[in-house]
Amino acid sequence: MNNNDSRQVTFDSRSKLGSYLIFIGFLSASTLSVAAESAPAADTQPINLSAIAIFAAFVAVTMAITYWAAKRTTSNSDFYTAGGGIPAWQNGIAISGDFLSAATLLGITSGIYAMGVDGLTIIIGTLGAWPIVLFLVAERLRNLGRFTFIDVVSFRLSAASIRPLAAVASLFVLIFYLIAQLVGAGKLIQLLFGLDYITAIISVSLLMVIYVAFGGMLAATWVQFIKAVLLVTGGTVLCFLLLKHFDFSIGRIFTEAIQLHPLREEMMDAGIWLKDPISVLSVGVTLVFGFIGLPHILMRLFTVKDAADSRKSAFYAISIIGYFQLLILLIGFGAVALIVGNSNYHDASGAMIGGGNMVVLHITHFLGGDFLLGFIAAVTFATILAVVAGLTISAAATIAHDLYAGVIAKGRTSERSEMRVSRLSVIGMGLIAVVFGIIFEHQNVVFISNLAMAIAASANAPVLLMAMYWRGLTTRGACAGILVGLVLSVLFIVLGPQVMVDIMGMEKAFYPYTYPTVVSVPMAFLAIWYFSKTDTSQSAAAERRAYDEQFIVSETGIGISKASSH
Repeated sequence: MNNNDSRQVTFDSRSKLGSYLIFIGFLSASTLSVAAESAPAADTQPINLSAIAIFAAFVAVTMAITYWAAKRTTSNSDFYTAGGGIPAWQNGIAISGDFLSAATLLGITSGIYAMGVDGLTIIIGTLGAWPIVLFLVAERLRNLGRFTFIDVVSFRLSAASIRPLAAVASLFVLIFYLIAQLVGAGKLIQLLFGLDYITAIISVSLLMVIYVAFGGMLAATWVQFIKAVLLVTGGTVLCFLLLKHFDFSIGRIFTEAIQLHPLREEMMDAGIWLKDPISVLSVGVTLVFGFIGLPHILMRLFTVKDAADSRKSAFYAISIIGYFQLLILLIGFGAVALIVGNSNYHDASGAMIGGGNMVVLHITHFLGGDFLLGFIAAVTFATILAVVAGLTISAAATIAHDLYAGVIAKGRTSERSEMRVSRLSVIGMGLIAVVFGIIFEHQNVVFISNLAMAIAASANAPVLLMAMYWRGLTTRGACAGILVGLVLSVLFIVLGPQVMVDIMGMEKAFYPYTYPTVVSVPMAFLAIWYFSKTDTSQSAAAERRAYDEQFIVSETGIGISKASSH
């Protein structure tokens, strides 16, 4: 087989297998839907036909895109990074779509509604990560990497040692993040679409498998692109209606919010949620370093043609995300002014209908009626779908490229076999998502998300930054940093208030802070430095000398793959 033939992947047998699995999935979902209809759930709301119609249109369009993308996904590079041929502006919008999850729309708005300015901490922390990505990470990451950030970390280190550890840490992040998204999706769909929770989980997982297994990164990019456009459009319309309701007076929105909120003027003071400087620092460290260490976000920086476009992608993304965060700020305080005390959105006990995360949906209904509510609900569902697609393709790359091809096969594998493992990994992630989504149905979604972000911040980000910027890094130091970050982040969450107080019911936790990163991140950096400095082996000396070559490649991009045309 010649080189060109080896780069082409025939889909006949896999398409038949995929079609069979999809048919089984749809059959299972249909069966569960019938069961759900025969026994209506108490938690469901009346079905919103607008939401169903809009979401059905979204699925139809994205399925057509997946069919188109599948015909253009013929190599590993196409599957993992769309061949590096995504335009910078489109990739930037897709990155914003990957980043702006349902937690951003629902969670931050609800945080502002409940805690006032303390709810803005998450906005500030996430935006603080972007300058680092823009100026320190994006360009070098694109120049050094092939498909994943693990390629960058192992550029001059022992791949056999570093890849398994880095892959395990990445899979921890991706699986927990995926579970959090799916549990949130199941509850949201259960509430808004009148579906059974299990049916909702299976539906999202099935669509996720179809998008990624057949269309790869190209399909996932378009799903995220369309979702981002819809989300920003919906947020803009909602803010316009909000401003119109208050005669375009932003000051009046804040004034009425302060007057109506139970905390009154205290809602504008920090300390309701984060009561001391260390707590504030721990949240900031988690969000900044956690974002840098998210594999599915970093993977998107490889989908453009060169380092300049990677940097432009990050710039476009931060612009869109920053704009949307401003919308969230206005919507959060507007919700306080319009929803607090409104009997239409609270039950007889005074609790908000649907729970605290439904703030943005209630203000949407107040301002735009059933149609706008249906639109935002459908976009929220689409948001979850786009995020889980990005998570899944990153997990497939970690399993097939970093573990199978890089560790098990030791680089002696064909593109055909790696692509086969990639698609099987996608199907496996779909099954894992269904199983764990059901198991974690009643668990705290925030706890699961915090665990993912803490591991990303502690195990991934320190070694990535040191690999790119410190000549003295050795394999022993990198492995020690990943292990220390991974173990301490999990340990301190288990010993912290989220588990010992909220779950186990104890009065006091051994570790007093919600986020472990104020300890685990510095300790990971310290472990990297100490075990690298004390490494006197010949291999360590060779790894330090190899930094010069890495530096040249990171600055020039010499030898990186060419972009594909789509």
